[in-house]
Amino acid sequence: MSSRLLILSNGHGEDLIALRVLEALQRRTVLQEVTVLPLVGLGTAFAAAEQQGLLRHIGPRGQLPSGGFSNQSLGGLLADLRAGLPVLSLQQWRQVRDWGRGGDPVLAVGDLLPLLLAWSGGGPFGFIGTPKSDWTWSSPPPPGWGTSPLADAYHRAKGSEWDPWEWALMGARRCRLVAVRDRLTARGLRRHGIGAVAPGNPMMDGLEAPPLPAALALRRRLLLLPGSRIPEALGNLRRLLPALPDPMEPTTVLVATGARPDASDLAPLLEAEGFRPAPAGMDGTPAWERRKLQLLVGAGCFAAWASWAELGIATAGTATEQLVGLGVPALSLPGPGPQFKAGFARRQSRLLGGAVQPCRTGEELAARLVQLLADGSERRRLGGIGRSRMGPSGGSDRLAALIHERLLRPAA
Repeated sequence: MSSRLLILSNGHGEDLIALRVLEALQRRTVLQEVTVLPLVGLGTAFAAAEQQGLLRHIGPRGQLPSGGFSNQSLGGLLADLRAGLPVLSLQQWRQVRDWGRGGDPVLAVGDLLPLLLAWSGGGPFGFIGTPKSDWTWSSPPPPGWGTSPLADAYHRAKGSEWDPWEWALMGARRCRLVAVRDRLTARGLRRHGIGAVAPGNPMMDGLEAPPLPAALALRRRLLLLPGSRIPEALGNLRRLLPALPDPMEPTTVLVATGARPDASDLAPLLEAEGFRPAPAGMDGTPAWERRKLQLLVGAGCFAAWASWAELGIATAGTATEQLVGLGVPALSLPGPGPQFKAGFARRQSRLLGGAVQPCRTGEELAARLVQLLADGSERRRLGGIGRSRMGPSGGSDRLAALIHERLLRPAA
């Protein structure tokens, strides 16, 4: 049995999924060496585990202009190329090839890029396909957002959102595990001879929240997710904050961020919208007020706050999926990107069965927010759809068992 494992991931959400699975795997078996190679971004999700000595980070670290979304626009791709994407990719490929010479396994988390690199290493590998789901073409688009007939027809003809070149890599003899996010997608791949499984979605693990604080129990509660990439997250906030209404009853907006944007980043934006500093909220959380509207800013508070919300306002990727998976519907407002553009928002809404609803303008978002807050039955209906699309918790443990059995054990 191998006691060494290299993990490739290509984005912040994929980093978090890889970390959840790794934690579950280490509860199951002793690994002498776990090495992670984040292909996009700085891999900050792994920082605490690295400090604890649970893993080792290798490879170059660089933040590309597109934030890993160069596939969404030609401009993003050109900016990444100018910023050194070819050199970065070559360095990463060399790292994987060096690892592959030892014959130890590789676990790829994400889409084509980590899958291709894992295959190129020459050794055994497994694949957790996180971003693609057949729900994105088999579900109707949100009302008023048009259709994508050519793309839908292409996927329908294939019977899968995954493409033929990806099937070829997944079907390689050295690929010992293919896990995807839902049963519908696994079924589509199995029609093409890929032994795909859907053991559960690791995104829904680690979200067990503390009880609702008494200070919030008598208030309406919104969760605002601006995203984790700077400067896009600040641009999102400039569009989202004006859409916050002045409510008739006490309301708290929980702004869940990563390390950035922080309270100092938000201060000028909040002041421009009429908010004023207030006494610190829960656990010393920075607080702002505007009449009956209270706003709390919490870095790293998403897991604790998510299930407290009645409704989300989101321009995020993974966090939005997790939120609706907890039964909290959301409204979104796409912008110039590079991540949260109109196409991304439409695809996300289809993936989640309408549990997240995109809006064209801030005025539309404000009106629909008021409507949904007043309609508890509709919130519960949309929340039920979100729970169904994302599935229950426990996926990390089931994936760890499969990795232990298929990837770490020698092939029969």
